[in-house]
Amino acid sequence: MHHQTSSPASVTPTNFVLQSTPQHVAIIMDGNRRWAKQRGLPAAFGYRAGINRLRELLPQFVQSQVETLTLFAFSAANWQRAETEVCELMRLAEQAIYQFAPICKKHLIQVEVIGRQDRLPKSLIEESAEIAQQTAHGNRRLRIAFDYSSRESILAAAAKVEGDFSTRKLSENLGDVGDVDLLIRTGKQQRLSDFLLWECAFAELYFPDLYWPDFTAQALDAAISWYAGRNRTYGA
Repeated sequence: MHHQTSSPASVTPTNFVLQSTPQHVAIIMDGNRRWAKQRGLPAAFGYRAGINRLRELLPQFVQSQVETLTLFAFSAANWQRAETEVCELMRLAEQAIYQFAPICKKHLIQVEVIGRQDRLPKSLIEESAEIAQQTAHGNRRLRIAFDYSSRESILAAAAKVEGDFSTRKLSENLGDVGDVDLLIRTGKQQRLSDFLLWECAFAELYFPDLYWPDFTAQALDAAISWYAGRNRTYGA
């Protein structure tokens, strides 16, 4: 006898919808140091080039139908790098937030920095809070993951769940911005590196053969076009 079963609703994405344009794009901006090394330059040049690349791509984000863009800027594991390099990254991050503020205000992009804050410099925390306040009324969202670990975030979110445990409650405590539709990782690597593990459960994974400073507007168009050609069934 054949017994028909159905998948539990809690397992399917909260934003289950078939669309040609991803609503939530996540990017692991990897390869800055290798880009610089390839050119015989210090790592700091690669990080600056990566920031400039992001600045150039922001207008394209505005013009697209993407509602949420989540960027992996600094992982919890990056604290293992040399102290001088970490200090330079913190300084550049603070500068970048200051530079991006007017662009995001002009284009109504709501900015949010996610991840731990207890280990960040006070000045960076203050800059993050200020840009979040200044852009609070934006109609699309830019999330920057800094000192971020997906495993730590999931554990912290699970600890906040009260009453009956459910995937919906866990998602809400993680920020509830919807599942990632398209995950892009540059840097010529193919792994998630503890980034949005829960949110990427049904994501399409795209690995261009480029370092982040070389990820141009044309490369982003290619990624979105690739996504449009995918057959997303979510196991159905």
